[in-house]
Amino acid sequence: MMETILIFLYIYMFVIGTCVASFINVVIYRLPLGISVAKGRSFCPSCQHQLKAIDLIPIVSYLCLGGKCRYCRSPIPMRDTILEFIGGMLGMLCFYRYGIHWMTLISFVFAMILVAITMIDFDTMTIPNSLVIACLVVCVLYYPFNHNSLWECLIGFFIVSGPMYLMNLIIPDCFGGGDIKLIAVCGLMLGWKLVLVGMFIAVIIAGCYAGYLMLTHKVDKKGHIAFGPYICFGMFVSLLYGNELLSWYLALFGL
Repeated sequence: MMETILIFLYIYMFVIGTCVASFINVVIYRLPLGISVAKGRSFCPSCQHQLKAIDLIPIVSYLCLGGKCRYCRSPIPMRDTILEFIGGMLGMLCFYRYGIHWMTLISFVFAMILVAITMIDFDTMTIPNSLVIACLVVCVLYYPFNHNSLWECLIGFFIVSGPMYLMNLIIPDCFGGGDIKLIAVCGLMLGWKLVLVGMFIAVIIAGCYAGYLMLTHKVDKKGHIAFGPYICFGMFVSLLYGNELLSWYLALFGL
């Protein structure tokens, strides 16, 4: 009986995740264009035709329509459907980590905001302030479940963002302003220990990717890459498993 309920809850979280990710696709498309995400029906970017409810079923509509708009037959970006699937998987991951707990909802909402930041930063090399503010709201909601003291959170706010800001003064544009604000809010949420874990993950992955781009001559040494996506990945992993990763790392040195 319990296994049946558990399977149902995982399926439920997957469905909810795909639905929320479908809305996140709207945010990713509209926010950089300055279009309201709260007003107006969804429409096809190619023919501007308003979409009906049957056209908006996550994943299913894409498969049934053969990846094309019902009205103009223009290709529907596969990325949108992939993000819907990722949203479902993130919903199940958050439930796996926290079970029936408020932290499942908080971590999932945080993950969805980070997905929006990731894709917009990839597309535009900018991080909208509105999404950073959304992260700040999640930070406030997370506070009752936070095991860090207020001082640890305040130190977390500055411990990475401060050096990044100073580096930006010395080497202009080495970090984007959105990156600095995002890491500051994440530090306030996670505390100084976990924000360092998240930043370590972000730097390692971003460094490997940048090295690959330089070795394949797809970017030169003076080129820029979007750093926000790697911050988002590192911070989400740190939220879920940062303490375990930190304990494992310190154990390597007998600490």
